[in-house]
Amino acid sequence: MKSTKFNRVGTLIVLQAAMLAITACGTGAGGSGKEGAAAGSNAGQEGPLEVSIMTITPSTPPAADDNVIKREIEKKTNSKLSISWISNNVYNDKLNITLASGQIPDITFISDPFGTSFRTLVKQGAFWDITPYIKDYPNLQKGIPDVAWELTKLEDGKNYGIPRGRDANDVSFLILRKDWLDQLGLKPPATTDELYHVLKAFKEQDPDRNGKQDTFGLSTGIDTLTSVFQEIFNGAAGTWKKTDGKLIYTPFSPETRSSLEYLSKLYKEKLLPEDQLSLKTTQVRDYYKGNKAGAVIDKTGTGPKVYAPDLKKIVPSYKQADFYPLAALNGFVPKGTGFNGILAIPKTVPEAKMKRILQLVDTWLTAEVSSIQRFGLEGVHYTNQNGVKVVNPDKLIADNASDFNQIVNSIDPALNPPPANEELKEFEEISKKVDGERIKHNVPDIGVGLYSETAQKLLPDLEKRIADLKAKIIIGREPIAAWDEFVAKAKADPQFAKVTEEINQAYQKRSGQ
Repeated sequence: MKSTKFNRVGTLIVLQAAMLAITACGTGAGGSGKEGAAAGSNAGQEGPLEVSIMTITPSTPPAADDNVIKREIEKKTNSKLSISWISNNVYNDKLNITLASGQIPDITFISDPFGTSFRTLVKQGAFWDITPYIKDYPNLQKGIPDVAWELTKLEDGKNYGIPRGRDANDVSFLILRKDWLDQLGLKPPATTDELYHVLKAFKEQDPDRNGKQDTFGLSTGIDTLTSVFQEIFNGAAGTWKKTDGKLIYTPFSPETRSSLEYLSKLYKEKLLPEDQLSLKTTQVRDYYKGNKAGAVIDKTGTGPKVYAPDLKKIVPSYKQADFYPLAALNGFVPKGTGFNGILAIPKTVPEAKMKRILQLVDTWLTAEVSSIQRFGLEGVHYTNQNGVKVVNPDKLIADNASDFNQIVNSIDPALNPPPANEELKEFEEISKKVDGERIKHNVPDIGVGLYSETAQKLLPDLEKRIADLKAKIIIGREPIAAWDEFVAKAKADPQFAKVTEEINQAYQKRSGQ
């Protein structure tokens, strides 16, 4: 989302695009890494730690064994890494085969730590419980969001892997056209009522000043639309909310019913696209990029790289800061999970080696080591000019720098390069302000990872029927009364009551409450 100064003007744009690709795996808050660096030098007194790793790769071909960035990471972490890079398209199949074989690499990326295969092996004692050891590795605590450690606990309240960190503020939420707000003399909405009036103005008051009523309010896919507004109306992320000491299933709450009435009103008044049910992600974004929609639901970081380039071709006056993320609605914004998969260590690894693996990751999370995959090597991928790393983006991409984010992904903001120009600087300042406000309001999804055997059987079909009925109600094919009948019948099912009971038991066990 940002860039360093390359050769001042033209190269700044090239570098910005490259850095966006390389940092796409996540940016956010992390630790300084001083303790880990010191520990890493202590580890250097021993021989290199030989570690086998299996993880995903977005690249074809992936980083080779003699890759220069890999070699530098090995040098800094006193390790010898044997990495099996598996295409993301087939990773889960390969992972299941590997888990079943019992020949599990020392560090294995588990894309879904709540999947049946991994849970079963954990119960059989196949993976290390690292909970007692985390406190001994400062950067595992500081470099990975607390929410990630909490949400990756299994039902026994223990961590069986190191979360691969993501920025917990990096969530999809409502983004508005600030230039349209200014054109119409409107303020960013803070409530759903205010949002309705803004979206109505975006449709009826000709915000693009072309003399036609050819714009509308919000462009987003049907699943995103219903889930985000269900969360906003309930004030809870995900589908479970703690009320009076118990978790309730939010799709069946009165607030969800209210969200459906609200969305039905938006659709009836044509504040949503007419082809709402069939929209794909590219079409959703095209409405905004094509100067037709005044709002989308997306991540803040998509502004400069996804939306601005195309929109600027139509509206030359459009600025990066016109991609304006709302801090909250009705006092709510979801909090991200803070992770994307975990790094698990099998029990076939002796305890002494397991501790060294934890130290390896702890050291990797320091700024000294993480900067290698962010910027590369001095003299090869960048030069240092007046304290600024001036990167050769083509060389960095050619050497698969971003591949290593699929093992350890640092989210240390100190590694983010400065904005390339004043326009991006303004956008970054707004983003930081929004992040600061979101911290005051954000709510984690407490249902992540909670296990219920009955839910595994009941919820997939139930959730499909919920989604279908929600869509039909929003576009007017079914009355709201159909929702009331559906909810009443579903709540009366003894199996649903059992799901709620098991989810509550899992939550109490994990949280100790």
